Amino acid sequence: MLSIAADMARPTRSVNARLPVLALVVLLGGCGWITDTLGPPPVERGNRIDPDRLTQITPGVQTRTDVETLLGSPTARSTFDDDNWYYISARTRLQPARFLEVEDRRVVAISFNRQGVVSSIRELGAADGRNVAMVARETPVPGNERTLLQALFGNLGRPGLAGTGATNPANTGGRF
Repeated sequence: MLSIAADMARPTRSVNARLPVLALVVLLGGCGWITDTLGPPPVERGNRIDPDRLTQITPGVQTRTDVETLLGSPTARSTFDDDNWYYISARTRLQPARFLEVEDRRVVAISFNRQGVVSSIRELGAADGRNVAMVARETPVPGNERTLLQALFGNLGRPGLAGTGATNPANTGGRF
């Protein structure tokens, strides 16, 4: 009888011994090295320029038409003229419980002269970028400063809405 009770207690001890290991694995599930290997694959965004195609463009020789035929349409163009084209691409990965992570960003800027011939090709990196400070101001909108009670009871006691003979299409009973 004693050996049967000992045999029944043994699996409970082994399960109890495995619980801390299982809890540790679950807690480490959010760690970066696990999510990097088991996480979602990276996503290519934008128009990534193949370096071999970029070397085929020679300043002073190719025109806008040649560049568009070789590289495709640009991601962005200059705001005030058509002299600068930008090919922007990024490799991103969505990390669980985090923001979208940019792994690799590449910007190729191609400038043209007034005749439409390539004048320069530049690859811009993170050091070429500038931080833009966001403005925290908001434009006030009239009517949004109501309390909860005003929102609930704001129409009570307003004349012309309930049975006073005002023209309200909802209260006509289908007659116009």
